[in-house]
Amino acid sequence: LVAGNARRVTLMRLKPSSDPIDASQLEVFANAYPGREYQIIHVNPEFTSVCPKTGLPDFGTITVEYVPDKLCVELKALKMYYLQYRNHGAFYEKVVNMILDDLVSALSPRSMTVTGEFSVRGGLHSTVRSVYTKSKSPRKRA
Repeated sequence: LVAGNARRVTLMRLKPSSDPIDASQLEVFANAYPGREYQIIHVNPEFTSVCPKTGLPDFGTITVEYVPDKLCVELKALKMYYLQYRNHGAFYEKVVNMILDDLVSALSPRSMTVTGEFSVRGGLHSTVRSVYTKSKSPRKRA
């Protein structure tokens, strides 16, 4: 600011989408080995969502680890599901829990863990992990 010529600087606020995420895009297929306990791990290193306060993009890696029961998730459908978050405004904690709830509803796995490792913002690196086991009931998404 120059004395006598003060100007106010305003930060532009971007408006994130409040459109709901459509979990019906998640396609499943029959597990070829339902009697065997094995783990499936899917890693998306290019996940993007939007900060609901600033509208700026949040970048991270989403890792889904699960022990299937009767169903597995189809990868292209999972990718298309993730793309819905690109303009969706939600905090990290909500994103990770929404993904867990949607995948558990679609797959009914024996167990599942969703981990979101988000890039540094404001000097902080955040990791959010949410866990489901079949003995527990998944909470309903708010």
